[in-house]
Amino acid sequence: MEPALIGTRLASAAIGPLLRKLLAGDGPGAGLTGADRPVRLASLLSFRGEKRTLTEKDVRKLAATLVARTCEGPGGPPFPPDETEAVTDALAAHLLALGDLDMDDVQAVHLGPRALARRLRAAAPAPDGLATDSVLYLDTATEWACHHILEFFTRRSSFVARTLVEQTRGQAALARKVDALAAAHPGPLAEDAAFERRYLAHLARKHGHLTIHGIDLRDTREEWPLDVAYLSLEATGDARDPGRDPREHASVRADLAPAAHERILLRGQAGSGKTTLVQWLTLAACATPPAEGMGYLHGRVPFVLPLRTLTRHGERLPDAERFLSAADCPLTPPDGWADRVLSAGRGLVLVDGIDEIPEAERGRARDWLRGLLSAYEGGNRWLVTSRPTAVRDDWLARDGFTELTLSPMTPAEVATFVRRWHRAAGPAAAPYEQRLLDSLRTTEHVAQLATNPLMCGLVCALHHERRGYLPRGRGSLYEAALSMLLVRRDRERGMGAPYGVDLDEAPQIQLVQRLAYWMTLNDRFQMARGHAESLVAEALPAMGLTDHAPDQVFAHLLHRSGLLREPTADTVDFVHRTFQDYLAAKALVDHWDIGVLVRNATDDRWEDVLRMAVGHARPREAAEILSELLKAADAAVDRPSRLRLVLLAATALGHATEVAPEVRAEILRRTGEVIPPRDPDEARELAGAGRMVLELLPGPEGLDERTAHLVVVAATHVLSDAAVPFLARYADHPSLGVRAQLVWAWQRYDARAYADGVVARLDPTELRLQVLDDERADELLRLGLAPELLDLSASVSADRAAAVLARCDPRELRLLDHPPGGELAPLGPLGSLEYLALPTDAVWRTTDLPEGVPLRRLNFLSLPEDGLAGLARYPLLGELPYLPEPTPAVWRDLRALPQIERMTFSAEALADCPEDVVLPRVSFLVCYGGGRRRRGHSLDDVVRVFPGLQLLYLSGGTFDVSRAGDLAALRVVRTSSVVLTGTEGLPSRVRVSA
Repeated sequence: MEPALIGTRLASAAIGPLLRKLLAGDGPGAGLTGADRPVRLASLLSFRGEKRTLTEKDVRKLAATLVARTCEGPGGPPFPPDETEAVTDALAAHLLALGDLDMDDVQAVHLGPRALARRLRAAAPAPDGLATDSVLYLDTATEWACHHILEFFTRRSSFVARTLVEQTRGQAALARKVDALAAAHPGPLAEDAAFERRYLAHLARKHGHLTIHGIDLRDTREEWPLDVAYLSLEATGDARDPGRDPREHASVRADLAPAAHERILLRGQAGSGKTTLVQWLTLAACATPPAEGMGYLHGRVPFVLPLRTLTRHGERLPDAERFLSAADCPLTPPDGWADRVLSAGRGLVLVDGIDEIPEAERGRARDWLRGLLSAYEGGNRWLVTSRPTAVRDDWLARDGFTELTLSPMTPAEVATFVRRWHRAAGPAAAPYEQRLLDSLRTTEHVAQLATNPLMCGLVCALHHERRGYLPRGRGSLYEAALSMLLVRRDRERGMGAPYGVDLDEAPQIQLVQRLAYWMTLNDRFQMARGHAESLVAEALPAMGLTDHAPDQVFAHLLHRSGLLREPTADTVDFVHRTFQDYLAAKALVDHWDIGVLVRNATDDRWEDVLRMAVGHARPREAAEILSELLKAADAAVDRPSRLRLVLLAATALGHATEVAPEVRAEILRRTGEVIPPRDPDEARELAGAGRMVLELLPGPEGLDERTAHLVVVAATHVLSDAAVPFLARYADHPSLGVRAQLVWAWQRYDARAYADGVVARLDPTELRLQVLDDERADELLRLGLAPELLDLSASVSADRAAAVLARCDPRELRLLDHPPGGELAPLGPLGSLEYLALPTDAVWRTTDLPEGVPLRRLNFLSLPEDGLAGLARYPLLGELPYLPEPTPAVWRDLRALPQIERMTFSAEALADCPEDVVLPRVSFLVCYGGGRRRRGHSLDDVVRVFPGLQLLYLSGGTFDVSRAGDLAALRVVRTSSVVLTGTEGLPSRVRVSA
């Protein structure tokens, strides 16, 4: 039976009187007398309390009548007839669970029928062995019963009175908070709030759409709503968490990384989605309510600072008060507003494009950033983006930045992007969607092109525009894209010549090349509009286009080429830097500026230009460029520079159409000399050379554990199916680091081929297996694998997730991503769980957690709705994660958890701990400094709250440790960013170390 028909029958008036019997009568008033605690639903039910009128047997009969009436009439039974008794028992259990919920009627109505039904299902015993139709009926029946019950609650005479009382109390509490805030910040508070509303609305409009490169089809939009278009990608790197197991492969969803790390340096290749991530974080901070999983940004104020805009005329980088004007925001904030936002720790500072300013200016940019960090120490979130090689690995390390790198798109992410692109492109594109997905799976050169969002968009557009056929190679792809954008788009749309100019493809390419050439030679990614117009005007006579008005030609290029844009009224740039690099490379080859290319080869901003130049060059020219690169490598004074130039030659070789055999052989020989890699960055650089690296990588025989791990890192970053048989050679390696890297790479290759060749052969000892989608879940079940350590993504469907958990019963479980709707699904009959990590912003209660498990560690970012006290039933739970802003109620809940020995807080949160809360069992504390206290933090609160402390780990800020001697025995460990005062005269039992 269809759910709609079930719902129609359950919504009928005939069902209402049955459910009304579950409720006791009520009297007038608001129900405010009695014990000073929330009125439990149990007091409102007829089968609970001293004056009960129904027994549990009566409730079972009522459920049987409800089930029988639902099954009456046409349409067939909603579930197998032989399961009627089991369904009736389960429905009765759900109704009886009303008496176990700790809430009143006002809270229940606020919760809503769907969420209330989830609570009932979680509180009742799980039905065992029911068919899918029976489970569907049971869920639908429970939800509709909640509709009726909540309707009855709203009709009770005391409901309106209680609602008014609750509203009055809430408004009074809010007024007190506003008054306190106004007292702390007199004067500009109201003005600030009004401006912030305007500012956030402006940012949402400005950043709320994503340009879809390549969508040029008739009747389609060139922009996409960002909340529909955004595709969350993975970032990898060292999370630098003192509590993290260093053997684990650190990876995180890029848009969730700022939830766990205040300061992030994010690296990514051109087109990998860095700027789109900045847009998404901005939009998420502006959204009300926040998007799923992004609640951690609620209340934050974004400052979007694209460095190429801030420094386009060589200006001094702005202080906080000039953030908006420097970023071309038309709004004028109240005096001191930005300073107040950042001083309060509410800022989200997004510095985009370190690589887009000249290398000589990057040290100045770092000094500017350090000045801001020093002025606004705690609470704010900082994200800086860069291309991978623009700055060295430790560029911001001493400033407490976590370094992450955006990963290339996995096959599953590429497939998701392709489907979204075709939906956005409209019905005309639909016939080509599956053909392209098939090509991505079966044709290696196509899959190698679609590794980031920019390239995926071009592949989709060209595949459609060419009726299902794609050019081979990246250079051919760009060439076809330029033809499509410059000429075919307007002609096939029947646009004519809206600016009075009708130019062929070749002269248009020559003109935009001229602009790209000037920008690249002058280390700029924007230029003044007047200068761009003059360059076009100077070129027209040499091209025999004197009959064309220069201003009309420039207007045509700017508005119709699809390559240029106006970020401000007086500046021009390319829609994406990749197009600038491609056109500049073509101009450099046309001018035969080989010396310019080689001289700039060690500048990260020229790497793609050089590779593309080899692609543009004829065989003799390509051989000369590559040979000059090898000579420059010979002249390099250190290994990093030599390695960089050799690998640049190797990656450029893949762009060449034809190269002399001796040059190719020499590059392969020289690349072999820098193998195996010495660190992870070298490994990833090697992978950039493509599948040829697989022929040069050694082992596993004769390699030590570290070298074997670095070789596998390099191979897993080669996005070619040819990597699978190579990686299979390492499947029997005993090293946990090697095995963890191989598990992480599963998402990058065909699910079944990789499962059979690699995953099935891995030693599962202490190995964390990642199941990120239904394909991987199916393979795990097919192979009969039962890992004790499991990562499970929200992308895995509910039935497969349940099957995987039932098969594995893991000892450690990490739930990744954000669950649909934000609710935490019940975890089922797990019996061995010792460690559980919940997803960001999951809506959960301690009653959602499995009973009777030996839980030792629990990781979460959002507090449970029913408080922390419910964790007392886990006597082995000795550690809690970072609690950012614990309320007094949370602090008092912690007193109910005497088993907790390890905790993490900010110094300011400790200062807000109520006087009556003491946690003597805690022996290990991680304490983060910074915040609004510019003069530092004392250990007074630490000594008061944690008298049994033995190890204190300090991170960030200034701490006065003079009170440390009040503790019996203490070791203080600090990061390099911590300043200690009051160390004079400390007793010898207090040890301080870095």
